[in-house]
Amino acid sequence: MPGSACPKCGHRLRWWENIPILSFLLLRGRCRSCKARISIQYPIVELLTGLLALMLWYKFGLSTGLFVYFYFTASLIIVTFVDLKYQIIPDIISLPGIALGLLSSFLLPGLSWKDSLLGILAGGGTLYLVAWGYQLIARKEGMGGGDIKFLAMIGAFLGWQAIPLVIFLSAALGSVIGLVMILIQKKSRYMAIPYGPFLALAALVFLFWGPELNAWYLNRLLG
Repeated sequence: MPGSACPKCGHRLRWWENIPILSFLLLRGRCRSCKARISIQYPIVELLTGLLALMLWYKFGLSTGLFVYFYFTASLIIVTFVDLKYQIIPDIISLPGIALGLLSSFLLPGLSWKDSLLGILAGGGTLYLVAWGYQLIARKEGMGGGDIKFLAMIGAFLGWQAIPLVIFLSAALGSVIGLVMILIQKKSRYMAIPYGPFLALAALVFLFWGPELNAWYLNRLLG
């Protein structure tokens, strides 16, 4: 409450104006009242949420895992778009997520509460040490507390086994994207880049293909 409305004129949307993706197409991307453009972010988020829901259905079927991880992936989507726009990760998403991830471990067959608890400690603790070390060396903040709590939430839902891969993939993706932005947009190497979207993408990779990636890595490592 209150219901959805146009951010420009305040027009309250009717039910048929609020159907995911379809309403955007029917309205041709504009408010019915004031004709202001509707942000493309809305159908992108709706399409992404729907596709991930289908992938979860395919992986987990009609099970507890489907509902638990739909909540988790929806949280990842919210954090991604909020961090991209405002460069913050809301505590209202990550802190309840930590608690819910730990509670969910009692319902999920593939995740023990010990793995979840260790995931919280490993996720939050690792990034806290990284942030502390960077601040000690560079004398300025390099990573916000939101990223720390967000990785703790990821660890709660995926277990400590996910943390190494999530950190590696997110750091690699962030480095590549950051380098491209520096070269193309002539940005400073000290510019702030939202880290949440990279953590979210890495968490999704582990959620769907984590065991296979870990097995592949161990096979390569052990020959």
